[in-house]
Amino acid sequence: MAKWIAKHEAPEPLEGPVVATVTGGTILWFALFVVQLPFYGWFADRGQLWWVWTCAAGGFLGLIGIWYVRGREAALKRHAEAAAQARQEPGEAAA
Repeated sequence: MAKWIAKHEAPEPLEGPVVATVTGGTILWFALFVVQLPFYGWFADRGQLWWVWTCAAGGFLGLIGIWYVRGREAALKRHAEAAAQARQEPGEAAA
C-alpha cells in the first residue's frame, strides 16, 4: 500500500472574531442551562438530566475558552508589534 501524499498545500486557517464567537457560544450554553432549570424535575423523571448538565458543562468550558482565546489574541498582537518594530529598526539604522 502506497503512502498518501497531498497534491496541494493545506489552506491558511481562517481568522475572524474568535473572542466574540467563543463568548457568544458560552452565553448560549449558559442561557440553555438557565432555560432548562425550571424543567429539572421533568428531565429527572425521564432520565434525561444529562441535557441540563451538558449545558452547564458547556458554559463552564466556554469560560476556559474565553480565557484561552483572549490570551491567544494578546499574544498574536504582541508578536505582530514585535515583528513591525524589527522591520523598522534596520531602516532607521541605515538612515
